[in-house]
Amino acid sequence: MNHERKSWTVKDEAIVRELRELLTLSAEECALLKALEPMAREAAPTLVAEFYERLLSHEPTREFIGDKERLATTLANWFVEVFCGEYDDAYALKRLGIGNVHVRIGLPVRYPLAMMDLIARHGERIASAKGEAAIQAFRKVLAIDVATFNQAYENNQLHHLAELTGSERLARRLLSGG
Repeated sequence: MNHERKSWTVKDEAIVRELRELLTLSAEECALLKALEPMAREAAPTLVAEFYERLLSHEPTREFIGDKERLATTLANWFVEVFCGEYDDAYALKRLGIGNVHVRIGLPVRYPLAMMDLIARHGERIASAKGEAAIQAFRKVLAIDVATFNQAYENNQLHHLAELTGSERLARRLLSGG
């Protein structure tokens, strides 16, 4: 069995390039989302209110909320950026940065993933203004974001295991059960 995987060489900002290709996110779809950016900006406060209402009502997630105003601004900006229309290297690095913050504070990955239903509902409502093609485009970009956030968790695990084993290749093999 070949333990060398081409996917293992995709790192950092190359992740979004790879995912754009995988999901076949087109320039037309990016333009559709860009046209919806003002609507996303207008809808962001409602999303933020629902998001934090849910998090604050759940004791285990409440402990991760520090400066709610700063976090609310970050969430609103993140949501609007999903509709920015440009999913380039800078976008990828910003998304990895968000994931890295989640890792650094010890936020279990299940919590950001569990909140995606709320994000999806608000995003799809906005995208529906431009029809099914925009909804599909939104879903693709949301998938890119979720995958990129998760990559930060994987990178952290890989980094620590590689430090212990002295080899990234061996660490990847161990993580994959090989």
